[in-house]
Amino acid sequence: MEYDVVIVGAGPSGLAAACRIRQLNEEISVCVVEKGSEVGAHILSGAVFEPKALTELFPDWKEKGAPVNVEVKGDDIYVLKNAEKGQKVPNFFVPKTMHNEGNYIISLGNLCRWLAEQAEALGVEIYPCFAASEVLYNEDGSVKGIATGDMGVGMDGEHKDSYMPGMELHGKYTLFAEGCRGHLGKQLISKYNLDEGKEPQHYGIGIKEIWKVPAEQHQEGLVVHTAGWPLAENGAAGGSFLYHIEDNQVVCGLITDLSYSNPYLSPFDEFQRYKHHPVIKQYLEGGERLVYGARAICKGGIQSQPKMHFPGGMLIGDDAGTLNFAKIKGSHTAMKSGMVAAECVAEAIKADRANDDVVEFGEAYKNSWAYKELWAQRNFGPAQHKWGNIIGSAYAFIDINIFNGSLPWTLSDPVADHEQMKPAAEFTPITYPKPDGKLSFDKLTSVFLSNTNHEEDQPCHLTLKDAEVPVNYNLPTYAEPAQRYCPAGVYEIIEESEGPRFQINAQNCVHCKTCDIKDPTQNIVWVVPEGAGGPNYPNM
Repeated sequence: MEYDVVIVGAGPSGLAAACRIRQLNEEISVCVVEKGSEVGAHILSGAVFEPKALTELFPDWKEKGAPVNVEVKGDDIYVLKNAEKGQKVPNFFVPKTMHNEGNYIISLGNLCRWLAEQAEALGVEIYPCFAASEVLYNEDGSVKGIATGDMGVGMDGEHKDSYMPGMELHGKYTLFAEGCRGHLGKQLISKYNLDEGKEPQHYGIGIKEIWKVPAEQHQEGLVVHTAGWPLAENGAAGGSFLYHIEDNQVVCGLITDLSYSNPYLSPFDEFQRYKHHPVIKQYLEGGERLVYGARAICKGGIQSQPKMHFPGGMLIGDDAGTLNFAKIKGSHTAMKSGMVAAECVAEAIKADRANDDVVEFGEAYKNSWAYKELWAQRNFGPAQHKWGNIIGSAYAFIDINIFNGSLPWTLSDPVADHEQMKPAAEFTPITYPKPDGKLSFDKLTSVFLSNTNHEEDQPCHLTLKDAEVPVNYNLPTYAEPAQRYCPAGVYEIIEESEGPRFQINAQNCVHCKTCDIKDPTQNIVWVVPEGAGGPNYPNM
């Protein structure tokens, strides 16, 4: 099928790009493919939302009924010192990027569903349930489009009765908007050396739940962030979020920096501990957990952002790492990157160009407020890694609040997250408390609440470069950390009479991409399963 523009991924950047192209020129044909069962099914974010890009794209978004309703009414930030004590940080000492006046607490999945409605009203064709599995190239090396994965292939590689071949979607330009650690984006970065001269990308794993809580514990519009315990107790960094949304619901989560060194650390179990802290427990106790999910985030900032354009295509949103870690927000910058790309593509097509390198996108993006915002806050992430959450945040206060990001240096963070892992022999195994079934839970019970489903008889989408590495190297060296860094119980070491065996429970996978990022030998490669597989988040 031929289109002017093919977009991979119906997240905020991809949908914003689709809408903007059609706003500029309704003669340009635009197609969006989405691997989830519906738009929003794979979208997970905190999410405190800054509406700047949305207002540019649809100035009348309120009248159009965008699901952006709960305005932030209060900001609380705590440093948790241990399992019992926490110190509230005076507002004056908080980096201004963490102030949320004028922002909203939203479900990003529901916003994407709404954006998809706007896109379709503008004439965009959207195909959920189709996973882009392969980049197609022209003879000159430029991107020609993508191919979607075959359906109905058995685990043995043979065609089942339900077999349906994938489709080729060709475009004059292809925009890749897959989100953090995009499967095809990763290939494109390597093929075109887009990360040449850049620092490695850095990541966190965000685990999130939605709770229904007693009315007397609910404060609609309240935003609570914490740093310190429990992660600091085990030498890790990161922070938590707890947001009060409508209908007596609270969303809470923990972001663990994937730069941690201790192979015994389990981000999932750290999150379970966090919910028992009195600062957090006061809001959740007596409530009911409704939804669970997890997703990796890009947090390297400008220093790690690859070149975003190449012959025939562009990387936009978190496929290129546009999240602003200093704000713990990325939807507005992702949308803006998509809108800038849309404007450049529309101009190129108007000039009768196709499949070339739209180099003007690089300059247009650098002139945008999204890039300038990320540049001003470029030192936040490296400072956190260099000095930890507390001293790093103190540095951020000086850099951002006092100097507005204009200090004449850029901090470096040159070691990739997977390279930070140290041998298990240097650590004592961590004994995590058993879940109580009230505030804390086990992995499999949690995955059930993500509504995750995969066709079981299909090739495993969690591939190994070398099947011997997990047992022969990762197990003796690192106590095979995949058992712990995966938040969905996908990886297990099974003890058998002939020795240990590495088991992959691919049907549990919530598509968070942590394994592809944190495996110390980079032996695990995440590829797309059949379309519609994975989580089915209702309102994450």
